[in-house]
Amino acid sequence: MRTLSIRQPLVLLITRPDLKTPAERAEALARDLMKPVENRDWATPWRGEFLIHAGVGLVQRDYIECATYLRDEMGIELPDFRDQQQVPRCGIVGVATLVDCVVDHPSRFFTGPHGLVLANARPLPFVPWKGQLGWFDVPRSAVGLPALEVA
Repeated sequence: MRTLSIRQPLVLLITRPDLKTPAERAEALARDLMKPVENRDWATPWRGEFLIHAGVGLVQRDYIECATYLRDEMGIELPDFRDQQQVPRCGIVGVATLVDCVVDHPSRFFTGPHGLVLANARPLPFVPWKGQLGWFDVPRSAVGLPALEVA
């Protein structure tokens, strides 16, 4: 299954593991309190469901700046960056559907130049996995997802 590595705390803003129900996710998305777009400097024609990998890199200063902004401006509390359980790294942590690739988006999270527009983002149980740059493949069975039926 296609997989994309994303740094923390952006992964937390995409998957929002603190929100437990689809209704809570829908409300957060409507209020722009969930990251609906992943910024990249490259475009992709591909669309579909993909796994979200939390990258190994985490810069303390960047995380704290982001956490402070999110708390003060949006009321979102991030966990302590040292808590590997709450801020997992170097593994599969979620799934989403890529529905579009744009050069403009109304979300405050869009900074461009390209935005991968996400839908149905949700957390998955953590599965340790080495990441890669760009798209890479991880077997669906590795994260407990059933194999796709081929017609």
